[in-house]
Amino acid sequence: MSNKDKFSVILPVFNERDNLNTLFAELKRAADATGRPWEAVFVDDCSTDGSLEIIRSLAGANPEARYVAFAENRGQSAAFCAGFDAADSGIVVTMDADLQNDPADIPAMLDIFGRECEMVIGWRARRRDTFVKRISSRIANAIRDAIVDDGVHDTGCSLKVMRADMARALPRFKNMHRYLPILMKTAGARIREVKVNHRERGAGVSKYGTLDRALAGIWDLIGVKWLISRHIGYTVKEKK
Repeated sequence: MSNKDKFSVILPVFNERDNLNTLFAELKRAADATGRPWEAVFVDDCSTDGSLEIIRSLAGANPEARYVAFAENRGQSAAFCAGFDAADSGIVVTMDADLQNDPADIPAMLDIFGRECEMVIGWRARRRDTFVKRISSRIANAIRDAIVDDGVHDTGCSLKVMRADMARALPRFKNMHRYLPILMKTAGARIREVKVNHRERGAGVSKYGTLDRALAGIWDLIGVKWLISRHIGYTVKEKK
């Protein structure tokens, strides 16, 4: 099997110590079932709960596990970008480390990827979040759709499959991970959605999804709208 079939699972981590062993065990089971070469790239965002020690242990015991450790807390977007840069494959899979995304959905998403699409997005049709987080998400989605309509049901689902070269070429800014579908679409990616399982959080507490974060995202939306309006695209007719 050629290296183009290999995929890299990018896992930003901030204080998820009690979820990591279970996460990797589930991921290994799902990834091995694909029959493809794969790797897990953990990106520790300067955790303070001992997550990095668990990651080091996983990397030491499993050839598929690698990691990047930040010197200071830089946020989820920076962690995803560091994972894109570190990935040793042509396909990147992004997911959260809190066990709400189900690794068992990855094989089906990979089967669809490449069939007239450069990105596959998970759609959490049945959310397992707290009431506050669900309401915050609905408000954020309504505002986002009014300003930048990416044409997908669930842009906030972290479980995504993308072409690695396209992901690396995207403009980078704080909170850019929230706008990956519209950024990829602007870059020429064809997108498909797949309904995926969504679970209650494992151990730890949520770091994202509160109302103040949803409202703060309006500023990001204005910037994304500007980026899209200034995008330069072209089609080559002929070259020598």
